[in-house]
Amino acid sequence: MKRITFLTDFGTKDGYVAQMKGVASSITDARLLDITHEVAPHNIREGAFILWATAPFFPVGTVHVVVVDPGVGMERKGLVITTKKQILVGPDNGILLPTAHLLGDFVVYEITNPKYMIHPLSRTFHGRDIFAPVAAYIAKGIPFGEIGTKTTHFVDLQFSLGEHRGDRIVGKVMYVDRFGNLITNIPSDILPKDVEQKKITVISGDRHWEHLPFVSSYGFAKPGEMLLTIGSNHFLEISVNQGNAAQTLMIKEDAEVQLLFS
Repeated sequence: MKRITFLTDFGTKDGYVAQMKGVASSITDARLLDITHEVAPHNIREGAFILWATAPFFPVGTVHVVVVDPGVGMERKGLVITTKKQILVGPDNGILLPTAHLLGDFVVYEITNPKYMIHPLSRTFHGRDIFAPVAAYIAKGIPFGEIGTKTTHFVDLQFSLGEHRGDRIVGKVMYVDRFGNLITNIPSDILPKDVEQKKITVISGDRHWEHLPFVSSYGFAKPGEMLLTIGSNHFLEISVNQGNAAQTLMIKEDAEVQLLFS
């Protein structure tokens, strides 16, 4: 069975998500699944991270509809991106590109054929009138070339990775999850092999925290204790066991973090 997922910043209070699903279900019998609708409003980078972290766990052929679209109704394009495994549908604001790079062998199409849109076309809700029907027609088997034209001109958002700089590792907070865990862009494979035996200092701005334990899971730290661990996405996390690191440390997404080892 074909699958279509939805990832938006719409929340669930209003009927926007239901309208998108209603359109899709009137076109295809594909299974409709939610990734999340709780992306912070207008936060393209957050939406991009969630898609990037989630898409690899879906079957080959899944179509992902992504609508975090502060530029809706303006000149930005609508895109379909085919990859080696899955298809991505959404606005040309960079939100699809980290996942396209991750999944590999991608080709970008600009959505141009009005036949596969809902009319009259809203200037403020392309998720319902363009992206949902296009995804449904793709799931139904309509060729990509029918929906639009190939393009090499698009917003190419890519995630940078933490790196060694002199005596330290420097990265930044990519995402804060609902538990307040600070998920950084520091991959596990650049940490010292004996990191669990190291004394680690974390620096952010003009503040620092010394001798943080590096543990394999949250429960190895005491309740309320700060810790470092490798999360399920294989990146370093700064956390507080049974607490909220983002609130405790007053660190937000995109903040720089540095690690010193001794």
